[in-house]
Order: sequence, then C-alpha cells, then structure tokens
Amino acid sequence: MPIIKFIKEKKEIEVPRGANLRKSAIEAGINLYQGINGFGATINQYVNCHGLGQCGMCRVLITKGMENTTPMGSMEKFKFRVPLPDPMAALAYVGNEQTMRLACYTEVNGDVEVQTGPEIDLFGENFFS
Repeated sequence: MPIIKFIKEKKEIEVPRGANLRKSAIEAGINLYQGINGFGATINQYVNCHGLGQCGMCRVLITKGMENTTPMGSMEKFKFRVPLPDPMAALAYVGNEQTMRLACYTEVNGDVEVQTGPEIDLFGENFFS
C-alpha cells in the first residue's frame, strides 16, 4: 500500500492505491487549507469548495513521487493557469509548474512526499514579505 509522507506535519499515512489525497489528509487530521502563507488558515478549513476543485486552496507540492500520482487533468490545469475568480492558485503555480497539484484532484498510486500550504513565491522572493 502507498505511503503519503507529509513533510511539514512530520506524519506518514498508509493509503489504498488510488486514494484521493485530500480525503486521505483530512482523515489523518492534516489541514490542507493553510491560507496564503499561513494567513487565514483557521477560516479556510471551513470556507472552501469541499473537494470540487473550485477554490484552489488545497494546493500542495509533491516533492517526491510525482510519477505515483494521476496526471493533471484539464480542470486542474485551468484552475492553475486562469487567475479568475481567485488568483492565488495561479500565483502559487508560478515556479512550481512540475510539482504543484490540487489535493482534491490527485489520486495516489505509490509513495509520495507532500508539502502542504506552499508559500506564494514569485521571482525568487516571498510574495507577501
């Protein structure tokens, strides 16, 4: 069975092949909705699209094992490339095109390492600092 390692939380969970990353993280008590560089993390746990891929707040970086996830679908690509109605997902995608995914659209088929709540980082600088 695949193992998902959450880097920031220092937690590993074992999931069945084909498990949804968002559902598995929530069942393990991991908060995927960490806001913009940590701001808004509390309210984002409750105010989100609940896995429909519309808000872009469940974005994660797959640091290892990208080949063990399903390919990025058209809806996920659209959310990352079109900055409307919420530009944050598209801004976070800049510079992370090969590793950024929406947890709600990602199925795990092998071992992966995940960084939750990636910071928005444009042109090598932290966007909000």
